[in-house]
Amino acid sequence: MIYLDHNSTTPPSPGVVAAVQRGLTELWANPSSVHRAGQAARHAVELARQSTARLLGVPTRSVVFTGGGTEAIDLAIRGALASLPRAAEPPLLLTTRTEHAAVRDLVDRLQTSGQARVGWVAITREGLVDLDDLAMWLRQHPAMLSIQWANNETGVVQPIYQIARMARAAGALVHTDATQWVGKEPVTDPDDFDFITCAPHKYHGPKGVGVLVARRGVRFTPTLLGSQELGRRGGTENVPGILGAGAAADEAIEFLADPSRRAVQASLRDRFERTILSALPECRVNAAGTPRLWNTTNIAFPRLEAEALLIALSERGVSASAGAACSSGSLDPSPVLLAMGVAPELAHGSLRFSLGRDTTPAEIDQAARLVIDAARSLGSTLSHLTPYPSP
Repeated sequence: MIYLDHNSTTPPSPGVVAAVQRGLTELWANPSSVHRAGQAARHAVELARQSTARLLGVPTRSVVFTGGGTEAIDLAIRGALASLPRAAEPPLLLTTRTEHAAVRDLVDRLQTSGQARVGWVAITREGLVDLDDLAMWLRQHPAMLSIQWANNETGVVQPIYQIARMARAAGALVHTDATQWVGKEPVTDPDDFDFITCAPHKYHGPKGVGVLVARRGVRFTPTLLGSQELGRRGGTENVPGILGAGAAADEAIEFLADPSRRAVQASLRDRFERTILSALPECRVNAAGTPRLWNTTNIAFPRLEAEALLIALSERGVSASAGAACSSGSLDPSPVLLAMGVAPELAHGSLRFSLGRDTTPAEIDQAARLVIDAARSLGSTLSHLTPYPSP
């Protein structure tokens, strides 16, 4: 199996598996207990917190462990809004249509329940935040801004520091969903954000644990009550998961210390794209020419449906993802691609391929051949289509 779905999740590394196993077999005591076994578990949790803080470049005590990335996002947004002084009308929350569903669904719920007003900042055809539209929204005194650092479907990287500084200058709290960024690229200026969230399973850690970074002094109301995590997130800590997160952070720090490793993987992504576009010139890379994560490509296959192509690839031994959601046998085009102005017929046939830090040249070359074979077998008329204009 050639695994090109690392933006969905990553395989836990051997070091992470060993750390999780240690949490299950040696350090299984409750870290809130005062006895020796409990304090050994507490010490291990705090070491993992230190490792995670080093990865993010933040103070150790600003790190809050949650039950996953979605919960971390909920705690940042819902918790921050709940801490605001009462006002005559609900606070204004700014975000975009290209956010992960964990943000989109949450802000829709907040708006429906009357807990927030939502301002949808425009997105350019390149997938970037329209800074002029953002400036317009910021003049309306929003309480908070939530913008994804790097998109999970296209890999588009936002000018996040510029966005954050604009919002902070307007008096808004700033949250960035850094789930796809952390572990793939360094976090250099964390003080520009009030909240950062991520999920260790995106950088070879375990599932079931998330990370919220809350800037010192920023207020938020816990959504799960309890004394754990310094009163910021209730519930007994997931010691095995947190230990795995710490090990994943240490390994990510080592990976990020050598920029050449990212450059090599970026060249493999580019080679994969060139090979497919050379054989199938009707295809296009969504957001080509826009700054993207080194590991991500989103390719549109005209007149093919993503679901059928995914099945054909799986049968050939390639794992990828569609930029769309399957529900009751129907395939809906990705809201991310539609927000970028991608035609629905192209969004229907778009697939995301995401490399890992250990993806090999042989895997990339073989995967490209199998993608070409699957596309040709599914669409015998593909080679006769009118070529799509180059982006």
